[in-house]
Amino acid sequence: MERGDILKRLPAVSRLLDDPALAEPLARWGRRLVTDLLREELDRRRERLQAGESDVSAPTAFAFASAVTAKAEALLAPSPRVVINATGVIAHTNLGRSVLSSAAARRVVEAATCYLDLEYDLEKGARGDRMAHLDGLLRRLFPGRSAVAVNNNAGAILLALRALSKGREVVVSRGELVEIGGAFRVPDILTVSGAKMKEVGTTNRTRLADYEAAIGPKTALFLKVHASNFKIVGFTEDTSIRELATLAHAKGLPVVVDWGSGDLIDLAPFGVTDEIPVPALLDQGADVVTFSGDKLLGGPQAGLAVGRDDLIKRLRRDPLARVLRLDRLQIAALRETLAAYVTGRAIQEIPTLRMLSLAAAEIGRRAEAVARETCLLAPKLVWRLEAGVSRPGGGSSPTGEIATTLLAIEDPSGDAGRLDVRLRRGDPPVVARVNAGKLLLDLRTVLPDQDADLSRCLASAARPHRQSAG
Repeated sequence: MERGDILKRLPAVSRLLDDPALAEPLARWGRRLVTDLLREELDRRRERLQAGESDVSAPTAFAFASAVTAKAEALLAPSPRVVINATGVIAHTNLGRSVLSSAAARRVVEAATCYLDLEYDLEKGARGDRMAHLDGLLRRLFPGRSAVAVNNNAGAILLALRALSKGREVVVSRGELVEIGGAFRVPDILTVSGAKMKEVGTTNRTRLADYEAAIGPKTALFLKVHASNFKIVGFTEDTSIRELATLAHAKGLPVVVDWGSGDLIDLAPFGVTDEIPVPALLDQGADVVTFSGDKLLGGPQAGLAVGRDDLIKRLRRDPLARVLRLDRLQIAALRETLAAYVTGRAIQEIPTLRMLSLAAAEIGRRAEAVARETCLLAPKLVWRLEAGVSRPGGGSSPTGEIATTLLAIEDPSGDAGRLDVRLRRGDPPVVARVNAGKLLLDLRTVLPDQDADLSRCLASAARPHRQSAG
């Protein structure tokens, strides 16, 4: 059949909609979506014919129904998808960072499906303040300080700089003008806030004298920034927060610290030795500290600013605070996360901290059990346990390494990348690491109830797959 004849025989959308072959798609997804998908499929076929493709035929209604079904299922499939994180990176930015505690997850479901006293004072019968749901817990965690919560740490530092230094100068070390994931750059945040950046020192050495020399009539504050995802080593010199605060307070200036990672307790016993808990930063003299809720804090995406009452009040009054405010789901999750710290149960209840605290031997026992279960389904699996390291992730602790036990899998073909691809395309997808020709899985970040799924997915990926014909 000639292409022109096939083009003429392409059916009209109205005719296809009346065909019995489209009855099931119409029942599942409705007339509007099916109509749009049919038009897209007709356009695609016309373009292929007009482009001169040689393999052409007159499509049937069943062919259109099949195409519509495939497109609708792909469009409406759950997304983002649940994955198994076997990388050993705990607050993995690309995989959603921290996993919420069971208590926080339950509160999110409740908050999503019910009306709440979000901004309603039940005692007064009048409008309330959504921060009231967090204030009591934050006062116990940071006695004598005030706090404000917004939608992420970038928002928190932006709000702090705007409220405290708009139109004036912010003094910051050149070595702290960092860029982290997603092209987030501290100089860009300073520009957007309306503050004027005044760089001091050099990339590797910034002394207290550099800060002092930069003070002028337009100076608003000193800014310290978390090193995040890198560390400068060698011929270096830094100014401590305590030293900087002593100078700043003598000159009537505040010190704002963008700490990012947001750990509230000492994590050194777990191998994270290059992070300072937020309360310690405040004790060292920081006037405002901003940090994330979804990194080492182990809660939902959020940004918090904690510090001097007069400064935090300025942040709360700024119009930008409303733009950046938390929604009810974030507040519900953050409240339950903070409650775990207040009650002293954070390590037991918050998955991020629980993962950090796992011993390498315990992880090794789980890894061996997963490997042996996998071998029941894929007897030719070649595996062994190896010593390795996990990482905190999320732009925190750039040098942090936590001893772990890795499950190392060798592909018979010598191509571990092939296994990696198959795992990522599985159901559920498994994200692992490939190094030196081996597939490496770190069960530190695999949730305990995912072990059986991991064995099944690993066996499926390891078994020989038939090559498709043609």
